[in-house]
Amino acid sequence: MAEKKPETEEVQVPKKRGKLLLFIIIGVLVVVLGGGAAAYFLLKKKAPTDEEDTGDEPTAKSAKKARQQNPDAPPVFVKLEPFTVKLQTETQEAYLQTTPELRVLDAPVSDRIKQYMPEIRHKILLLMSGKRASELSSPQGVQKLANEIRVEMNTIIDGPKVKVKGKGKEPVEAPEADDRAGPDDSVQAVLFTSFIIQ
Repeated sequence: MAEKKPETEEVQVPKKRGKLLLFIIIGVLVVVLGGGAAAYFLLKKKAPTDEEDTGDEPTAKSAKKARQQNPDAPPVFVKLEPFTVKLQTETQEAYLQTTPELRVLDAPVSDRIKQYMPEIRHKILLLMSGKRASELSSPQGVQKLANEIRVEMNTIIDGPKVKVKGKGKEPVEAPEADDRAGPDDSVQAVLFTSFIIQ
Protein backbone atom coordinates (compact mmCIF):
# COMPACT_ATOMS: atom_id res chain seq x y z
CA MET A 1 0.00 0.00 0.00
CA ALA A 2 2.87 2.34 0.53
CA GLU A 3 3.69 2.01 -3.13
CA LYS A 4 0.26 3.29 -4.27
CA LYS A 5 0.42 6.63 -2.42
CA PRO A 6 3.37 8.05 -4.35
CA GLU A 7 1.67 7.26 -7.67
CA THR A 8 -1.42 9.25 -6.76
CA GLU A 9 0.70 12.18 -5.58
CA GLU A 10 2.57 12.27 -8.90
CA VAL A 11 -0.69 12.37 -10.84
CA GLN A 12 -2.11 15.24 -8.74
CA VAL A 13 0.96 17.47 -9.09
CA PRO A 14 0.71 17.78 -12.94
CA LYS A 15 -3.01 18.65 -12.67
CA LYS A 16 -2.19 21.63 -10.45
CA ARG A 17 0.58 22.76 -12.81
CA GLY A 18 -1.77 22.38 -15.81
CA LYS A 19 -4.42 24.57 -14.20
CA LEU A 20 -1.82 27.15 -13.24
CA LEU A 21 -0.42 27.15 -16.80
CA LEU A 22 -3.93 27.53 -18.22
CA PHE A 23 -4.63 30.55 -15.99
CA ILE A 24 -1.30 32.13 -17.00
CA ILE A 25 -2.06 31.67 -20.72
CA ILE A 26 -5.57 33.11 -20.33
CA GLY A 27 -4.16 36.08 -18.39
CA VAL A 28 -1.54 36.77 -21.06
CA LEU A 29 -4.18 36.58 -23.80
CA VAL A 30 -6.45 39.01 -21.94
CA VAL A 31 -3.57 41.49 -21.51
CA VAL A 32 -2.48 41.21 -25.17
CA LEU A 33 -6.02 41.54 -26.54
CA GLY A 34 -6.80 44.42 -24.18
CA GLY A 35 -3.62 46.23 -25.20
CA GLY A 36 -4.37 45.65 -28.89
CA ALA A 37 -7.90 46.99 -28.51
CA ALA A 38 -6.63 50.03 -26.62
CA ALA A 39 -4.00 50.72 -29.30
CA TYR A 40 -6.63 50.34 -32.03
CA PHE A 41 -8.98 52.89 -30.47
CA LEU A 42 -6.17 55.33 -29.70
CA LEU A 43 -4.66 55.18 -33.18
CA LYS A 44 -7.92 54.95 -35.11
CA LYS A 45 -8.53 57.99 -37.30
CA LYS A 46 -11.70 59.87 -36.68
CA ALA A 47 -14.25 59.80 -39.51
CA PRO A 48 -13.90 62.81 -41.82
CA THR A 49 -16.71 65.32 -41.86
CA ASP A 50 -18.00 67.33 -44.81
CA GLU A 51 -15.70 70.21 -43.91
CA GLU A 52 -12.56 68.09 -43.79
CA ASP A 53 -10.58 66.75 -46.74
CA THR A 54 -9.69 63.07 -46.48
CA GLY A 55 -6.65 63.45 -48.71
CA ASP A 56 -7.47 60.21 -50.56
CA GLU A 57 -9.45 61.60 -53.44
CA PRO A 58 -10.22 65.24 -54.08
CA THR A 59 -13.87 66.17 -53.98
CA ALA A 60 -15.61 69.04 -55.63
CA LYS A 61 -16.10 70.73 -52.26
CA SER A 62 -12.42 70.49 -51.33
CA ALA A 63 -11.31 71.75 -54.75
CA LYS A 64 -13.72 74.67 -54.56
CA LYS A 65 -12.53 75.43 -51.02
CA ALA A 66 -8.89 75.34 -52.13
CA ARG A 67 -9.61 77.72 -55.01
CA GLN A 68 -11.41 80.10 -52.66
CA GLN A 69 -8.45 80.06 -50.26
CA ASN A 70 -5.89 80.64 -53.02
CA PRO A 71 -7.54 82.22 -56.09
CA ASP A 72 -4.14 83.21 -57.50
CA ALA A 73 -2.93 79.61 -57.72
CA PRO A 74 -1.38 78.88 -61.11
CA PRO A 75 -3.43 76.75 -63.50
CA VAL A 76 -2.61 73.07 -63.89
CA PHE A 77 -2.17 71.70 -67.42
CA VAL A 78 -1.95 68.09 -68.61
CA LYS A 79 -0.51 67.44 -72.06
CA LEU A 80 -1.89 64.47 -73.97
CA GLU A 81 -0.05 62.47 -76.61
CA PRO A 82 -0.61 63.62 -80.22
CA PHE A 83 -3.59 62.24 -82.15
CA THR A 84 -3.69 61.43 -85.85
CA VAL A 85 -7.06 60.40 -87.26
CA LYS A 86 -8.65 60.00 -90.66
CA LEU A 87 -11.60 62.35 -91.01
CA GLN A 88 -14.90 61.51 -92.70
CA THR A 89 -14.51 61.73 -96.46
CA GLU A 90 -16.22 64.44 -98.47
CA THR A 91 -14.32 64.68 -101.75
CA GLN A 92 -10.85 63.47 -100.86
CA GLU A 93 -9.19 61.83 -97.86
CA ALA A 94 -8.24 64.16 -95.05
CA TYR A 95 -6.28 63.56 -91.86
CA LEU A 96 -6.26 65.49 -88.61
CA GLN A 97 -3.12 65.69 -86.52
CA THR A 98 -3.47 67.47 -83.19
CA THR A 99 -1.98 67.69 -79.71
CA PRO A 100 -4.55 68.56 -77.04
CA GLU A 101 -3.60 70.02 -73.69
CA LEU A 102 -6.03 70.07 -70.76
CA ARG A 103 -6.52 72.74 -68.15
CA VAL A 104 -7.66 70.82 -65.07
CA LEU A 105 -9.23 71.82 -61.77
CA ASP A 106 -6.27 70.82 -59.57
CA ALA A 107 -3.14 68.67 -59.55
CA PRO A 108 -4.75 65.39 -58.31
CA VAL A 109 -6.99 65.39 -61.40
CA SER A 110 -3.91 64.67 -63.55
CA ASP A 111 -3.45 61.37 -61.68
CA ARG A 112 -7.06 60.41 -62.35
CA ILE A 113 -6.58 61.28 -66.03
CA LYS A 114 -3.64 58.86 -66.18
CA GLN A 115 -5.82 56.13 -64.66
CA TYR A 116 -8.50 56.59 -67.33
CA MET A 117 -6.14 57.31 -70.26
CA PRO A 118 -7.07 54.32 -72.49
CA GLU A 119 -10.78 55.16 -72.25
CA ILE A 120 -10.09 58.88 -72.73
CA ARG A 121 -7.98 58.30 -75.85
CA HIS A 122 -10.64 55.97 -77.26
CA LYS A 123 -13.44 58.54 -76.80
CA ILE A 124 -11.32 61.35 -78.27
CA LEU A 125 -10.44 59.22 -81.31
CA LEU A 126 -14.12 58.42 -81.86
CA LEU A 127 -15.10 62.09 -81.62
CA MET A 128 -12.37 63.24 -84.01
CA SER A 129 -12.83 60.50 -86.57
CA GLY A 130 -16.54 61.30 -86.76
CA LYS A 131 -15.84 64.84 -87.98
CA ARG A 132 -15.53 66.17 -91.53
CA ALA A 133 -12.74 68.50 -92.63
CA SER A 134 -15.32 71.19 -93.43
CA GLU A 135 -16.62 71.07 -89.83
CA LEU A 136 -13.13 71.72 -88.48
CA SER A 137 -12.09 74.41 -90.95
CA SER A 138 -13.44 77.28 -88.86
CA PRO A 139 -12.44 78.41 -85.35
CA GLN A 140 -16.02 77.75 -84.19
CA GLY A 141 -15.78 74.14 -85.40
CA VAL A 142 -12.48 73.63 -83.56
CA GLN A 143 -13.94 75.15 -80.38
CA LYS A 144 -17.01 72.91 -80.69
CA LEU A 145 -14.72 69.85 -80.91
CA ALA A 146 -12.78 71.04 -77.85
CA ASN A 147 -16.02 71.46 -75.91
CA GLU A 148 -17.25 67.99 -76.91
CA ILE A 149 -13.95 66.45 -75.79
CA ARG A 150 -14.17 68.31 -72.47
CA VAL A 151 -17.71 67.06 -71.83
CA GLU A 152 -16.73 63.45 -72.67
CA MET A 153 -13.66 63.60 -70.42
CA ASN A 154 -15.63 64.99 -67.49
CA THR A 155 -18.18 62.21 -67.95
CA ILE A 156 -15.39 59.63 -67.82
CA ILE A 157 -13.50 61.15 -64.88
CA ASP A 158 -16.34 62.52 -62.75
CA GLY A 159 -19.08 60.14 -63.84
CA PRO A 160 -22.36 61.14 -65.43
CA LYS A 161 -24.07 64.13 -63.89
CA VAL A 162 -27.28 63.38 -62.01
CA LYS A 163 -30.13 65.63 -61.08
CA VAL A 164 -32.30 65.16 -58.04
CA LYS A 165 -35.97 64.80 -58.94
CA GLY A 166 -38.27 63.87 -56.12
CA LYS A 167 -36.75 61.09 -54.05
CA GLY A 168 -34.57 59.50 -56.72
CA LYS A 169 -31.66 60.60 -58.86
CA GLU A 170 -31.90 60.56 -62.62
CA PRO A 171 -29.01 60.97 -65.06
CA VAL A 172 -28.91 64.28 -66.87
CA GLU A 173 -29.00 64.06 -70.64
CA ALA A 174 -25.69 64.87 -72.32
CA PRO A 175 -25.53 68.65 -72.28
CA GLU A 176 -24.88 70.70 -75.35
CA ALA A 177 -21.15 71.34 -75.43
CA ASP A 178 -20.93 74.82 -73.92
CA ASP A 179 -17.85 77.04 -74.09
CA ARG A 180 -17.65 77.22 -70.31
CA ALA A 181 -17.07 74.32 -67.96
CA GLY A 182 -18.91 73.95 -64.69
CA PRO A 183 -17.05 75.29 -61.63
CA ASP A 184 -16.51 71.77 -60.26
CA ASP A 185 -15.72 69.95 -63.53
CA SER A 186 -12.36 68.19 -63.43
CA VAL A 187 -11.42 69.28 -66.95
CA GLN A 188 -11.97 73.01 -67.31
CA ALA A 189 -10.80 73.42 -70.91
CA VAL A 190 -9.32 71.53 -73.87
CA LEU A 191 -6.69 73.54 -75.70
CA PHE A 192 -5.05 72.50 -78.97
CA THR A 193 -1.33 73.28 -79.13
CA SER A 194 -1.25 72.05 -82.73
CA PHE A 195 -4.11 71.42 -85.15
CA ILE A 196 -3.27 70.36 -88.70
CA ILE A 197 -5.66 69.06 -91.35
CA GLN A 198 -3.98 67.51 -94.40
